[in-house]
Amino acid sequence: MSNHYHARIYVTLRPSVLDPAGTAVESGLNQMGYQGVTDVRIGKYIEMGITANDDDDATTQLDQMCDRLLANPVIENYCFEIAQLTRIQ
Repeated sequence: MSNHYHARIYVTLRPSVLDPAGTAVESGLNQMGYQGVTDVRIGKYIEMGITANDDDDATTQLDQMCDRLLANPVIENYCFEIAQLTRIQ
């Protein structure tokens, strides 16, 4: 029997990779008077539903999706949260 899951995926640039978009946002916020803002990094947030046999299968599928398409493993890191959806009858 297949289970249905909801996944939240966060993709961020590796710390060693320059982030010009983050630098621009930080500069803009500082110019607006938010002087305490530092180290801004811009990333991606992805939500999706997934069907899998069990938690391990869902985790394996998500790892593969991130490695193959959702993140560039050379310059980006990723992490995800996954929750099994329950059916209400």
